[in-house]
Amino acid sequence: MNLRRLKYFVKIVDIGSMTQAADVLHIAQPALSQQLVTLEAEMQQQLLIRTKRGVTPTEAGKVLYAHAQLILRQCEQAMSDVTASSAALCGQVSVGLAPGTAASSLSVPLLRKVREMHPGIVLYLNENFGTTLSELIMNGRMDMAVLYGGREIRGLSFMPLLGEQLYLVSADEAFATHPTIPLATVAELELLLPRTYNVMRKVVDEAFQGIGRQANVIAEVESATTLATAVGEGFASTILPESAALALQKNKAVHLSRIVEPQVEAPLSLCLSGHLPLSVPAQAVKTILLKLIAEMRDTLASPRADQGRSKKSSY
Repeated sequence: MNLRRLKYFVKIVDIGSMTQAADVLHIAQPALSQQLVTLEAEMQQQLLIRTKRGVTPTEAGKVLYAHAQLILRQCEQAMSDVTASSAALCGQVSVGLAPGTAASSLSVPLLRKVREMHPGIVLYLNENFGTTLSELIMNGRMDMAVLYGGREIRGLSFMPLLGEQLYLVSADEAFATHPTIPLATVAELELLLPRTYNVMRKVVDEAFQGIGRQANVIAEVESATTLATAVGEGFASTILPESAALALQKNKAVHLSRIVEPQVEAPLSLCLSGHLPLSVPAQAVKTILLKLIAEMRDTLASPRADQGRSKKSSY
């Protein structure tokens, strides 16, 4: 097999149509079909199933597709590394930032710093749910991602970055003078939280289970805009990591109460591929990202927590 046939095969699977893939690849459809026939002969397997609605990979095709993605990505990295060794760093680097995380506020600083230090690098930022980002990294379609969680998963590695304390966020004036609130009291409030598969929701649910209670969730919201509006208008309260809570407070008249008894933290981690090495440009972006997060860690370790300890809540 050769790289060109693998590229053709991946594009056909991605698009799901021989005709459309031929248009995108700027190759005649008969010629593309012949390349596929040659590849199937080399593999001695049928790789695609052709139907009226398009093409879908067979089980053998799915296996080859996964390997082809990794092979092509490694070849791209090899070319990028060779180029970078004799010239200024250049190439594409993809970084995932889970929404609502501390790192999501670093998107613009990261863009500026990369542009300042390595203008030849084209940065691609993707804000999506942690599960989606980790799948992209596992499939070799993304270099790295900052997300909540960090439980070991085959094919991925996690670098712990920081632990963010969780806060109750509410527009209710009753919380204006209470810097802390026991978790048991939070259980009595109407809450807006993400769905149960969300890592943040899992952290919250496990915390409630630890005290024999459960969250009073009246709606599940995963839109940051909708959540901010609903909480700001006093519809219900929510629970957020410190960075996300502070960001919401800048735009809405809400009050923050650090959750205690017990204190609950959300672990923030850098997710990387467990088997694909980073390209030289990606390593440079990783270094910048880690430096920015270290600076944010110092910011989050603010007097806020100490103030919370010095004032006793009436709850």
